[in-house]
Amino acid sequence: MAVPEVNKTMLGELESMGFLTSRATRALNYSGNLSIEDAIIWILEHEGDPDVDQIPKVPFDIKIESGEPSEGETTMKLKELREQVQRKNKEEEKRKAREQEKERIRIRKRIMEAKSIQEENDRKRMMASRKAEKEEEKRAREIIRRQLEQDKAERRRMLGLPPLSSATAKTTTLPKQEPHMLKGSRPARFSIEESMKDCLRSLKKNHKVDDAKAKKAFQTLLIYVGNIARNPDDEKYRKIRLSNPLFQDRIGKFEEGVQFLELCGFEKDDGFLYMKRNMVDIDVLNLAGLALNSAITNPYFGLLSL
Repeated sequence: MAVPEVNKTMLGELESMGFLTSRATRALNYSGNLSIEDAIIWILEHEGDPDVDQIPKVPFDIKIESGEPSEGETTMKLKELREQVQRKNKEEEKRKAREQEKERIRIRKRIMEAKSIQEENDRKRMMASRKAEKEEEKRAREIIRRQLEQDKAERRRMLGLPPLSSATAKTTTLPKQEPHMLKGSRPARFSIEESMKDCLRSLKKNHKVDDAKAKKAFQTLLIYVGNIARNPDDEKYRKIRLSNPLFQDRIGKFEEGVQFLELCGFEKDDGFLYMKRNMVDIDVLNLAGLALNSAITNPYFGLLSL
């Protein structure tokens, strides 16, 4: 057994206060060897103990020191640690590279999928638009067919000929004619509707760089056509001065715009475009309105023929 080691400075201070070395040593040992105050408190609390003045005994602290590692061992150990760190860093870099490649592949895949979906949607919209145009054309042809039958029946009546039977009318076919304008008459055969659309498509194609002007022309034409359809007896809607600045800016400067009005029944007459009252055909005006509405609202109008 051995005498416990205590703080020599604090031991000296306690001795200078009059405490015995044995009591001071015991107090420092059991109070944790931390401070003079703790040692004095311990003495006050244990001054009645019979062994208060006995120096405590503690086991010997035998230290067995290992030999210092050699310089070679230290170098090897450092080398191993460096290699271990390098291997770990390389593995981490490879892992990050794999993760980045996976992310790039995932992003490319998503982009391709989005592009494919967009192309499919565009294709469907184009098909739907074309289908709507064909249905519109079909309805327009039916209107023209009925109008032609009515005109033919009216001519037979005026010539004093008997009306055609329904069976004969169905089997009778009209001779093919090239679309053209007859002075003082309506356009021949069902080509009215196609001729109107050709005018609008041509206008859009020839001025596709400035699409806004083409659209403004379509909107103005629709106003002219609508006014006549709603007020066929009002001459002011059936007479347009060719030199009118507003007309020239929106329609007159486009050859196709003037042609479209002529297809509707207008004729050039001494500086004016004029539609005679007997040339007002509501069915033809309705066809014109349908064609113009399609040109204005359908973003794909005319694209398949441009």
